[in-house]
Amino acid sequence: MKFGIIKERKNPPDRRVVFSPDELSRLKQHYQGLTVKVESSDIRVFTDEDYRDLGIEVANDISDCSIFFGVKEVPIDYLIADKSYFFFSHTIKKQPHNRQLLRALLEKNIDFYDHETLVDAHNHRLIGFGKYAGIVGAYNAIRAFGIKFELFKLPKAATLSGKEALLAHLKRLVLPPLKFVVTGTGKVGSGVKEVLDAIKISEVSVENYLTKNYTQPVYTQIDVLEYNKRKDGNVLDFNDFFDHPQEYVSDFERFTKVSDVYITAHFHANEAPKILTREMLQANDCKIKVVADISCDVDGSISCTLRSSTIDEPFYGYLPSENKEVDIFHPAAIVVMAVDNLPSELPKDASEGFGEMLMEHVIPAFFNGDKDGILQRAKMTEKGKLTPRFSYLQDYVDGN
Repeated sequence: MKFGIIKERKNPPDRRVVFSPDELSRLKQHYQGLTVKVESSDIRVFTDEDYRDLGIEVANDISDCSIFFGVKEVPIDYLIADKSYFFFSHTIKKQPHNRQLLRALLEKNIDFYDHETLVDAHNHRLIGFGKYAGIVGAYNAIRAFGIKFELFKLPKAATLSGKEALLAHLKRLVLPPLKFVVTGTGKVGSGVKEVLDAIKISEVSVENYLTKNYTQPVYTQIDVLEYNKRKDGNVLDFNDFFDHPQEYVSDFERFTKVSDVYITAHFHANEAPKILTREMLQANDCKIKVVADISCDVDGSISCTLRSSTIDEPFYGYLPSENKEVDIFHPAAIVVMAVDNLPSELPKDASEGFGEMLMEHVIPAFFNGDKDGILQRAKMTEKGKLTPRFSYLQDYVDGN
């Protein structure tokens, strides 16, 4: 078996990689029959020499490998037919801009596994960069507030050496008594929580958050049944929400009346109700000043996310009364952060964490006969066809 670590070729450049040199070295030691090659790259956060120093082969041509691992979408011209690939394709929600990519994977007879589709028997994702999206998203939320109100200036996360440097900058701040509301308690939410806890922002209950005033910054982290309610008023469980999201409406307005900063760390299904609506944003008693939309679904659950933003220009202003983009310093503007590749601002930390998760949860499946069905569940294409689990994408492939 021969693994190839491919060079990232998508623009803007992404410095992340699925395996750090240390993790690849550990991989080779653990699985003696495995060969590994790394494609030379001048943008990766780890240099070619970092890999060579640990005895890992680096080459310009790695086409003799059978299984390729990358992070972002591989440009169609660089896909090699009749191989296996792992990367984030951004196709499982039928994203229009990547239809041609999925078609190419089928036409080139590639066995394709999306990192998003690597799940356990309960359909819980096994790997991802979500935690690091949460860390940078929380940092950017605080940075946006400082810029908007000219209280402090934090450097861009991408200019820092890593997570510890990011936290060190935050710990120097003295924040006003802000209220932060965070939607979502998964991996992204854990990253947000890690930052807020590290800088000693107190977590409070929903009830206290909604009813009490504080002299120091506080946050509350809420899950789907705390920001959605059934239309018929019944109180049921999580499974009912996930099975029947169309029966629910947003119950988030009670948070807009008391929150200064909103950080989104949730997953939002297409059928679920909008969380933060235009009506909520336009209400006279809406107190929100910053929305850090880590989920970054344009035209999705957060109505002020008019477009995704970039690492270079992460913030834009949103004018609720006219539902349009304005300068962030417009007196009535809410600052929106909607960067869709936040983990790439912490490329070293994110790469190390991602490789550890792959090593723990996925790589053993190649050597134990896939006894837990991880690879079987994740495989989207095989022998030029969609696998049964992903047959729902056929109309997307066909262009319907």
